[in-house]
Amino acid sequence: MANSNLIKNGINGFHLIEDIGDAHIGTSPETPLRENAFDLTDTEKQEQIEEHFRAILDILGLDLTDDSLQGTPKRVAKMFVNEIFSGLNPINEPSITLFANKFNYQQMLVEKGIKLHTFCEHHFLPIYGVAHIAYMANGNVIGLSKLNRIVEYYAKRPQVQERLTVQIANHLRTVLRTDDVAVYIEAKHMCVQLRGVEHNDCSTVTSDYSGKFLDEAVKAEFLQAIA
Repeated sequence: MANSNLIKNGINGFHLIEDIGDAHIGTSPETPLRENAFDLTDTEKQEQIEEHFRAILDILGLDLTDDSLQGTPKRVAKMFVNEIFSGLNPINEPSITLFANKFNYQQMLVEKGIKLHTFCEHHFLPIYGVAHIAYMANGNVIGLSKLNRIVEYYAKRPQVQERLTVQIANHLRTVLRTDDVAVYIEAKHMCVQLRGVEHNDCSTVTSDYSGKFLDEAVKAEFLQAIA
């Protein structure tokens, strides 16, 4: 089919692109980036985003000569590149240092209540909530703040909550060199609260368990710890 509004799904056939977004369905475990995503410098990206966002505001009918709006395109461009979408650039990946587990601590370590703010890639509206992380040391331990940094790194890009959960878990397994990892995220989606069904009270829960956390007793201990 030539219709650019349709995409092919091997199981369900063709679907409208709008349906994928409204259903909050992700299509890839990796953030979809072009091969030349980083050919432009951050400054060049900001300049182009500023220009295009100014055009969007103009199309909406806003008076960009107003004192309150004059600097908005520049502020938004700077925010996009340097802050809320800075996790797109691998240069911002947090550096991780592991330390020997000299205490020989063998039980799970849980970092709970990590504040999470990201943006839905379907409507570019905020997703906010908390992430809970646990792991069992495999000879080495990681600084606690680095767990927060890993969550922050993957949250600072357009996301689908399922993908965000998997990306954090995969990164932890890699840097900790263990499969004994659990990630649990509970978040609210502004694209559900402000548009569509406009339901304010519901939240979305996603999780990723591997290694010893696949054992029901271990998983139950983790869930009790974050309750």
